[in-house]
Amino acid sequence: MAEVIPFRGICYDPQKVEAEKVMAPPYDVISPAQKQALFSKSPHNIAHIDAGQDLPDDNGSENKYTRASALIAKWLGEGLLKEAQTPCLYAYEARYSVKGKSKRLFGVFAMVKLEPLGQGVYPHECTHSKARSDRLSLIQATGMNTSPVFSFYENTHSRSSGVLKRLSDGTAPAYLEASDADGFKHRLWIIDSPQEIKAFQEDLLGKPVFIADGHHRYETALENQRQAREKLGLADGQMEDAPFNYVMMFLANIADGGLTVLPTHRLLKLKQSPVSIPEALGEHFETQELPMDADLVKSIKGMKNAFGIYAAGEKKKYVAVYDGMDLGDFHPSLRELDVVILHEFMLGKNKKLLDVLEIAYEMDPARVLEAVDSGLWDAAVFLNPTSVNEVMEVALSGQRMPPKSTYFYPKIMTGFVMCRV
Repeated sequence: MAEVIPFRGICYDPQKVEAEKVMAPPYDVISPAQKQALFSKSPHNIAHIDAGQDLPDDNGSENKYTRASALIAKWLGEGLLKEAQTPCLYAYEARYSVKGKSKRLFGVFAMVKLEPLGQGVYPHECTHSKARSDRLSLIQATGMNTSPVFSFYENTHSRSSGVLKRLSDGTAPAYLEASDADGFKHRLWIIDSPQEIKAFQEDLLGKPVFIADGHHRYETALENQRQAREKLGLADGQMEDAPFNYVMMFLANIADGGLTVLPTHRLLKLKQSPVSIPEALGEHFETQELPMDADLVKSIKGMKNAFGIYAAGEKKKYVAVYDGMDLGDFHPSLRELDVVILHEFMLGKNKKLLDVLEIAYEMDPARVLEAVDSGLWDAAVFLNPTSVNEVMEVALSGQRMPPKSTYFYPKIMTGFVMCRV
């Protein structure tokens, strides 16, 4: 199971930068327009490092990765970034709201010993090689983890949860704090007490760790470890404490109740449009037409294997319910998952009831409807969220969901802490 250790984090100096201006969302959710806004916000925004810009004259010796490395060295030299003198853990809190309800996500940044996936650390989604290549180039150019793998575990008898709540509710000022684009407040505290560090380590002892966001980052860390060990000619058991054998993670205890999983809805470009939804899906779905003012998200809430569909060509809304047939060959942990049914039977591999040319992903239902109404997309499919328990069941069974099966919320802001590897 996961081995967790403190580390000498590299953080911005709050006396020299305004934290609000230097933090950023995770690199893989930043749109091109958002990237430019972050670049303009501050010349020291972490996006310059973690989500650098490709330039026309880039080559093997001058590119966004070498520029990231040079910026880190420059900012460390100027004291904008400071490296801790002793190993610490870093407590993190995000205060946010979802569907009008206020919530708090607690967790810690720590270094976690790399293990083969499925041996203490469990994935649940498929990944793409292009994203892994990008992250590997950044790690090897900078020698650092610039953003964390977001993971969770479950401990209903946690000692460390009390430490986090004491920091959050007490008078100890946060070392760094910033608000994200939604106005949610994120705060960081440094934990250097040996007793409190031990409490976190004991809480995670023997517990499986599940990757929420950052599958590419974890797989990249494994590849970086493999290459480093191969370059040094290391045999098994040698240099086990070397930094490249660890990866920086944000670890949240789901027993604290601060984690939310949102659905990721699909926008579709179809080979033929308009298309009759009841006719196209009739082989495996029972469809019911709804009034045009119906809320598709509310219409499918709590329904098993139900999807809300908005078809631009027909200007109609539907609820489509899967008939439960033909999933006998799938692992039991996958058979009931909406995202699997969607990609196997409605969009994809087995039946391809809708002939799709392109898929995009969006969490905001209003934006989904606007995108279809604008004419850019032919149809939209609304889903219910995948539950945390379903994620754990799939992960522990060694299976993988399609990409974008989950959207863990809120996102952990990049820039609060980095580390050497």
